[in-house]
Amino acid sequence: MEEALPLERLNAEQDRRLSEAFEREKRRLRNFIRQRVPDDIDAEDILQDVFSELVEAYRLMKPVAHAGAWLFQVARNRITDLFRKRKPSAVDNLDDLRLEEWLPSSEAGPEAVFARSVLLDEIDAALSELPKAQRDVFIAHQIEGRAFKNLAEETGVSVSTLLSRKHYAVLYLRRRLRNVYDEWEK
Repeated sequence: MEEALPLERLNAEQDRRLSEAFEREKRRLRNFIRQRVPDDIDAEDILQDVFSELVEAYRLMKPVAHAGAWLFQVARNRITDLFRKRKPSAVDNLDDLRLEEWLPSSEAGPEAVFARSVLLDEIDAALSELPKAQRDVFIAHQIEGRAFKNLAEETGVSVSTLLSRKHYAVLYLRRRLRNVYDEWEK
């Protein structure tokens, strides 16, 4: 019975430290994640995963010297994992694009679902109108999140040429989609 008492104290001390770390870092960590993950649900999942790993580390007696720095490193790793899993492979699946800021939610009713469908069709059509070189670099960089340096190494095209191609693609897409966007805003 006397042996259980120090174990209970140790567990209580661990719980107190975990609660303190959680309260101290929760807001900063949530903001850090939200700046990098646009979807609220994904951001909350990552936040929960990070704190779950902290609890697991304490329970398994793995030393975490600087909980704040450790939490942010785990968050970075979880964000990286998320983007690795989600990397779109083709333009055909435009629902995976990070256009959620201006697309109506598919859960907002039948009118929103229709509007979303029309907007996605217009985006797909606009992308298909781009010259292949512009479309490829736009999709690779903007949608797939690939770095210009990596694209340059893969294609043998200079970074400045890739930047120029993307710039012209963006200008065209802005002009082409402006009317659609304005109609939707009304």
